Amino acid sequence: MKRRRIKQIAIVVFGGLLAIAIVIAVCNILVVNNAKGRTFDNLSDVPTREIGLLLGTSPITPDGAHNYYFDNRMKAAADLYHAGKIRRILVSGGDYTMTEKHGCDEPTAMRDSLVAHNVPDTCIIEHWQGWRTINSIEAVKNLYDFDSITIISQKYHNERALYQADHFGLDAVGYNAEPSPIKSSRIRNAIREYMARVKLFIDLL
Repeated sequence: MKRRRIKQIAIVVFGGLLAIAIVIAVCNILVVNNAKGRTFDNLSDVPTREIGLLLGTSPITPDGAHNYYFDNRMKAAADLYHAGKIRRILVSGGDYTMTEKHGCDEPTAMRDSLVAHNVPDTCIIEHWQGWRTINSIEAVKNLYDFDSITIISQKYHNERALYQADHFGLDAVGYNAEPSPIKSSRIRNAIREYMARVKLFIDLL
């Protein structure tokens, strides 16, 4: 009787884990397929848009280390601007200076970095309510009334943001910034992204 009970529990646990794996896989496939042909690695391939949406990140990681994702994202945005692919940059993030140990004011940090990359301050729009990607995407449409944008982040992030942009009726493409050169950081972000893609569909529902 005890062995039978253990077997039943094992079946339930396995079934639950299998269901979770299927949900994660389906969400990932939907996001990847939706973004096909809409994210670009080469600057010359990016269509010209008025607005570039630079998704928020901090120059410092939560544990106080240097954030290479920030560096690469800022460079990508500056490259787009100097190549004439975008004319203005909307930097969207949150101010975490009072809530996190190593938190920073993301829009200000991004603006300062862009200016250091010779992007004119007059071409930068700051948005402080971009706590999550969906907040940034929604603001583009409902707060600033832009219809056509180039999203600037790493590829995995752009793919998810494009799905959200479609939901809000935006004409969007993505320019892929380089990932971090640190392998452990790339693996950690990849795992987190699988979960974020599931939450994406929960948010949209």
